Amino acid sequence: MTSSLRGVPLSILDRSRTRVGETEAETLRGTVRLAQQVEELGYHRFWVSEHHSVPGVVGSAPTVLAAAVAASTERIRVGTGGVMLPNHQPLVVAEQFGVLESLYPGRIDMGLGRSVGFTNGIRRALGVEKDAVEDFTDQVRELLGYFTGTQRNHPQVHARPGEGLRVPAYVLAIGEGAELAASLGLPLVIAGARGEPALLDSLARYRSGFTPSAWAEQPYVVLAATAAVASTTEAARQLLLPEAWSSAYSRTRGVFPPLEPFDPQREMSDKERGFFEQSLQGQIYGTPDEVDLALGGLVERTGADELLITTNTYDRADLLENYRLLADLAGLRVSH
Repeated sequence: MTSSLRGVPLSILDRSRTRVGETEAETLRGTVRLAQQVEELGYHRFWVSEHHSVPGVVGSAPTVLAAAVAASTERIRVGTGGVMLPNHQPLVVAEQFGVLESLYPGRIDMGLGRSVGFTNGIRRALGVEKDAVEDFTDQVRELLGYFTGTQRNHPQVHARPGEGLRVPAYVLAIGEGAELAASLGLPLVIAGARGEPALLDSLARYRSGFTPSAWAEQPYVVLAATAAVASTTEAARQLLLPEAWSSAYSRTRGVFPPLEPFDPQREMSDKERGFFEQSLQGQIYGTPDEVDLALGGLVERTGADELLITTNTYDRADLLENYRLLADLAGLRVSH
């Protein structure tokens, strides 16, 4: 039987989640090592994220980490999922990606998001207010203008390097991200966090409102999803439990603990149990056949052009095997 995922480009977003018994330096090196491993499996992209002052997550400087990943790999595309533009000046972001593209031409992606710090203290440390997200559209326009040499906010200011380079830009769909991506003619990265009906509605609006641009001639959808694959359905579910517990812990205590093996005898309060079960909702897990059916169906219903997979679990060997099984389903091949 032919896999439903056969031929679908697969990419990975890694958030550099810490693990019990692992230093933060080891976590970052683990991210780089994972990029090398999935490159050999034939994955299309490897993206890193931006989180500030979040215990349990050390992916705080995505362009710096992307540089380390690009330097340690040869073929896989490398990028950000994403740089949170309200936290930065567009000129600085353009220069950073200009450096990356100059050093690793044809391999760099610029994923852009509109989130700010989670707390007032973090936002103050970053020098932004909560309402900074409202300037996201103007920031994206200014950023793209530095690459094309058409920005007019700051006359006679140019991104060096950056101007004249064409770094593919992707908008992470949070809030009005789908409409913005459509209006600027940019590829869209979107997840079904609000449920499939809302996802399909956003995609319909994105495609109907899409204006071809120098960045993309037609709509392009990268569908973000969590997926866990193992030999049995229960084994696949077990892969997701360390992150589920970490999420429940954070919702009740405000801190993400490092990932650790999940203890099935762990006692939880009713509130913790509720958050624990809630965190597993909408996530895809099962045997290869079950995940192929679920993910393949999702791609068919959404018309997605590519899948961006995020899986967080404690054991790195289990994580790599998960990505290997997914690669097998999609029939990925390494191109030398």
